Amino acid sequence: MPLALRLGPDDDVLIATRDIAPGSALPGAPGVVAASIPAGHKVAARDIPANAPVRRYNQVIGFATRDIRAGEHVHLHNLAMRDFERDYAFCADLRADSRPDAALTFNGIVRPDGRVATRNYIGVISSVNCSATVCRQIADAFRGDALSAYPNVDGVVSITHKAGCGMASQGEAIDLLRRVTAGYLRHPNFAAVLFIGLGCESNQVSALLGAESLVESDRLRAMTIQETGGTRSTIQRGIELVRELLPAANAVQREPVPVSHITVGLQCGGSDGYSGITANPALGAAMDLLVAHGGTAILSETPEIYGAEHLLTRRAVSREVGEKLVGRIRWWEGYTSRLGGEMNNNPSPGNKAGGLTTILEKSLGAVAKAGTSNLADVFEYAQPVTSHGLVFMDTPGYDPVSATGQVAGGANVICFTTGRGSVYGCKPSPSLKLATNSAMYRRMTEDMDINCGAILDGELTVQQAGEQIFRRIVEVASGARTKSEEHGMGEDEFAPWILGPTM
Repeated sequence: MPLALRLGPDDDVLIATRDIAPGSALPGAPGVVAASIPAGHKVAARDIPANAPVRRYNQVIGFATRDIRAGEHVHLHNLAMRDFERDYAFCADLRADSRPDAALTFNGIVRPDGRVATRNYIGVISSVNCSATVCRQIADAFRGDALSAYPNVDGVVSITHKAGCGMASQGEAIDLLRRVTAGYLRHPNFAAVLFIGLGCESNQVSALLGAESLVESDRLRAMTIQETGGTRSTIQRGIELVRELLPAANAVQREPVPVSHITVGLQCGGSDGYSGITANPALGAAMDLLVAHGGTAILSETPEIYGAEHLLTRRAVSREVGEKLVGRIRWWEGYTSRLGGEMNNNPSPGNKAGGLTTILEKSLGAVAKAGTSNLADVFEYAQPVTSHGLVFMDTPGYDPVSATGQVAGGANVICFTTGRGSVYGCKPSPSLKLATNSAMYRRMTEDMDINCGAILDGELTVQQAGEQIFRRIVEVASGARTKSEEHGMGEDEFAPWILGPTM
């Protein structure tokens, strides 16, 4: 393995593959290393004058704040974010669709309406924080061996949150919460759901059902604590209702269905300098395979594609789709400005410790998760994803909030790349964790599903790692458990995006 990598022929920086000692010679670059360079960090490949753009991936990641000599560490002390013109070149890089000769299948659960599930849970979902404890205690009654007579049921899951009141009963904020909640109530990975409110909250159970055109049925039961007679009575009634739902939920069998029924939400968290070299491009290669088989990949985290959106608009299927993406970028610029922030508040301290300096650099690595497929559509947060192929959903960069929107939109698998070692689950959808480097994978092997650090180690190519990820997605969609599922993660990570003031 070389001491450092140049990712693009015009790059001004190299990426250290391991800690580099002062005085070390750099491959293909003049001079020697001036001071210690941590693994994953950048080192100047040539002299860079003050105020000049600095390139990685052949793209601008920031501007030099002073003269930088070849061999110097390039990071927060000499590189900064500035705005610059980006050529959106709508549809310029569209490519012809490709389809494999043979249709690939996985073992899914076909619901009566034709949708396909990758898991088979019963959900107990709260409308408001006030009903969270009741929901949790109903689900807790079915832990351990309580479901031994129902081997086809993956569990009873409580989905709770901290909102639902202290907000207006009309307007954008509650509409968004209702859309997220309805996405979970409808999700095919729930065989049935029990929806529980307090009774006097802003997010009324009956109002949500009406606004989202949902009606009570054999798979959707609803009640409120106040009407049912209080905490104890509601828990008892909830347990009875779940017991009534279990036989039908158990009466399912997995069967071969096309891979086109898999919808993957793409996430990266705890990113490092290797994220854009190993796990993200490998996940992109896997998504190209999924899209070729008719499946759907949801790229999100709008603040973390900021500065790289022009790479997506170039492969939008129409100018309208590209303009929708740019419109969401402009919304975020206005949103952060109104709140006294800026788009470069990201990367996080952990990202910076791992070698990422600006949001431009982080975004260019994050966009690699999308592979090379055409951008088929753009959706707002938690909207039902109705298009196949690569799509974009507007979400915050905070992973639990972003993934919650993706699952509400229909993602039935989550793939999560991490360099620092994020741990994450996302019931009712399984979450696969992809490590960017082998050191972290070995340290956290009980949490990581796939080691993309093998790319850096020279054991796999990006394409080979992508094929490995794709095969594992198919296995997980067919019922194989992920590391987060083995740890029981996924209920507490439900985190709807809450807009506006808490009153």
